[in-house]
Amino acid sequence: MPEGDTVWQTARLLDDALAGPPLTGCDLRVPRLATVDLTGRRVLEVVARGKHLLTRVEGGLTLHSHLRMDGAWLVYGHGERWRGGPHHQIRAVLATAERTAVGYRLPVLELLRTADEDRAVGHLGPDLLGPDWDPDEALGRLLADPCRPVGEALLDQRNLAGIGNVYKCELCFVLRIPPWLPIGRVPSPERLVDLAKRLLEANRTRRARVTTAHARPDRRLWVYGRAGRPCLRCGTPVRAADQGRAGQERTTFWCPVCQPEPPVPDPSR
Repeated sequence: MPEGDTVWQTARLLDDALAGPPLTGCDLRVPRLATVDLTGRRVLEVVARGKHLLTRVEGGLTLHSHLRMDGAWLVYGHGERWRGGPHHQIRAVLATAERTAVGYRLPVLELLRTADEDRAVGHLGPDLLGPDWDPDEALGRLLADPCRPVGEALLDQRNLAGIGNVYKCELCFVLRIPPWLPIGRVPSPERLVDLAKRLLEANRTRRARVTTAHARPDRRLWVYGRAGRPCLRCGTPVRAADQGRAGQERTTFWCPVCQPEPPVPDPSR
């Protein structure tokens, strides 16, 4: 699933392509929007809210989309061949005289009144790359359930919006935290919030995500996707296991040496 920095980049791509001139074409290929035609209206802006995309159109309308695991928005020039997948995977087409934005495999596509956007994104916590960012609010939400594993708490978009599985694994590794440790036992948990903000900010304009200081493509991430390969810090083979509730499991990568489980405090002392 795309992380917050990727969705932020997608919003900028769509905004650059669509905002300003009137739409010359609109084709929304989901049954409940089949009769909707936004042709002639202007796109005012496209913004990211966590992992959600909000395309605001004049007349008080917002086209809300979410990429989830496989979705993508691609932009093409006039007359350019579309290459994002077979045509039956296209869910949305928005065109101006110069550019065409095509949404492939979008699992979420709905048209809202702009005044009602909270119906789609009001449940989200502070956005790591948004104007509403509030580190104290994000920390408070993370700690509201102190027994919850830190990896699951970080992925919950109701706590802070924008962290995906890659950043979850990388954050825990950099701070030497086992992903299954209860969030209430994380030392100085404000470090998680601060580092998450800094990593997403650093990567929001990069084509390739980097969390290490290495330039080599195979060493841009500390542990994510490196199961069985040597830890870049200590050389121990990186491990991988599913984490999360049944049906919502995500593969977690960690180093058992760099991220050891701390001892449980003895309540008798």
